[in-house]
Amino acid sequence: MTDHPSTYKAEDTNRVGIQWDDRATLRRTGDGDGVLDDAKSLRSGTFAELIDHVMLMPEGERANYYIEKAGDREFHADEIASLSRRDDFPRS
Repeated sequence: MTDHPSTYKAEDTNRVGIQWDDRATLRRTGDGDGVLDDAKSLRSGTFAELIDHVMLMPEGERANYYIEKAGDREFHADEIASLSRRDDFPRS
């Protein structure tokens, strides 16, 4: 998995495209953030693994969850579904 970019020799720190292997967590929508936010994650893995996981859920349940990717970027149901249909999405 990728981690925060290194400044040592600064090589390969800004890769083009979606980083499917970035660290990510699955969270419940409306969990309230707060001081214990990190303890509220339901599942962790690579970004691609969590997209796969959400897409296995019944369509009506997907809106109850979101993926938080490295860097605090949130991906919600519509965007997750769109990403899962990309040609470059790593199929399991």
